[in-house]
Amino acid sequence: MTPVNLRIRGLSKSFGGVRALDGVDLTVPMGQVHALLGHNGAGKSTLIKCLGGAFPPDAGTIEIGGTSYTRLSPRESIDAGVAVIFQTLSVVDALTVTENVFLGQEWTRFGRIDRRAQEEVAAGLLKRVAASCSPRDRVGDLSMGQRQLVEIAKALSRSASVLVLDEPTAALSAAESDALAGRVEDLRTQGLAIVYVTHLLSEVERLADAVTVLRDGRVAHHAAVAGHTRRELVEAIAGRPAHQARKQKRASVRAPGPPRFTVDGLGGPGFGPVSLTVGEGERVALFGLMGSGRTRILETLYGGRRADGGTIRLGERTVAPRRPAEALAAGIALVPADRRRQGLFPVLGAQDNALLPSIRPLARSGIRALGAERRVFAALAEAVGLRPAGPRLPAAAFSGGNQQKLVLGRWINEARHVDVLLLDEPTQGVDVGAREEIYQVVSSLAADRGTAVLFASSDPEEVVALADRCLIIAAGRVVGELSGTELTEQALLSAVHDVDTRTAGPDARADADGGATRTTGTTTAPAEGAA
Repeated sequence: MTPVNLRIRGLSKSFGGVRALDGVDLTVPMGQVHALLGHNGAGKSTLIKCLGGAFPPDAGTIEIGGTSYTRLSPRESIDAGVAVIFQTLSVVDALTVTENVFLGQEWTRFGRIDRRAQEEVAAGLLKRVAASCSPRDRVGDLSMGQRQLVEIAKALSRSASVLVLDEPTAALSAAESDALAGRVEDLRTQGLAIVYVTHLLSEVERLADAVTVLRDGRVAHHAAVAGHTRRELVEAIAGRPAHQARKQKRASVRAPGPPRFTVDGLGGPGFGPVSLTVGEGERVALFGLMGSGRTRILETLYGGRRADGGTIRLGERTVAPRRPAEALAAGIALVPADRRRQGLFPVLGAQDNALLPSIRPLARSGIRALGAERRVFAALAEAVGLRPAGPRLPAAAFSGGNQQKLVLGRWINEARHVDVLLLDEPTQGVDVGAREEIYQVVSSLAADRGTAVLFASSDPEEVVALADRCLIIAAGRVVGELSGTELTEQALLSAVHDVDTRTAGPDARADADGGATRTTGTTTAPAEGAA
């Protein structure tokens, strides 16, 4: 029988009456990659934090290497052999690789740090994870993929037997994601128990031996990956046949109304000239390779960047937003890709975050109308499927998908009138179930209010699911268009890869937006980060 490195039994945790974990069981033997899946808010993050010592569970046990614990402190978790690699890495950019690996556990000799011995050990650890960097390299100079390998090497230096990877490829390029997958496979053969948290089912199919799906804090599904179809996993995560809503939506696509949003000859640093039209109630996607200019186009339309030329019209009215406040006043709103840094106030409650632009319109005689605010928040929380719908719960306490719903809800509540909704990577880092809910919210906004929706996405599956029409972007320009039955994942990928890369001159490439590649479904498309 294969030894069990990790066994969790009956783990429960509540926050202010909200049950985040409810009797969760999880077993990971030595040498197994165990995928942990679930809807945003399903309890994955809470489970990881209980395992890493950040949260004390209310009930249940965590057994690591045969030793049982009812609760762990961060130090006890590390000493027990648990290493958690979060999306936000803990490496210090100003230090070298070796200094990061031994941070807090430096080796000394005669009262001084033994740098030579540390570098020798660090070199061995880097070799073990097949990192290409040197022990003396400064971490701030490394790529995101190499930084992640340094984090893993640091975990191995502490004799970790359980490795938890939380969305490890969210910020990696395609090549880095493939390299990390190879390292995970190597670590499995070295006997580690690996808990792999991801939203990407292609990674589950490639790497995982077993899968556990959490839903509403409980284990909804557990099985070996072999023999499972992707549809079965999607339905286990969503709790319903997720493809049905998509088919219904696609079947109900209607012809757009008159032009609501018209862009003519818009240009700026790194893109242009760009001309496009979005009709009343139409959803138009911008799809292109990394550095194509998608994010820059949206940010310029929102007044976040200064345009060099061109015109923007809302109906027959010409607007020229030079600041986001001017764009909002004109009826143009943006949901940014980086919701944590650009879209939310982490310490404010959910209600204040969602209603921030609406507090003044709802006020009476300059005094906040708290009753009206509660009513509006309750309605939008139900509309977007916010879970939990706690108005005072800080935004930082919500999962990624629910944070995205908060930002989206800001522009769909009854106190705001938005003519044009811009979305940059609307479901980046969001699970399958929450994606479907966000798609339905955006689709309803277009259909019921006639809002013109223009969104940028690096996910071809998302474009097919959400867009009525797609514009192909290359070198900051619109170079093609797909719609109707022509709008397929294969056609999208062929369109962007068939564009001659020589059309992107050296200046455009040097000024390209930064970003990472997202692997979704069975395809890979580069994602463009917000500048």
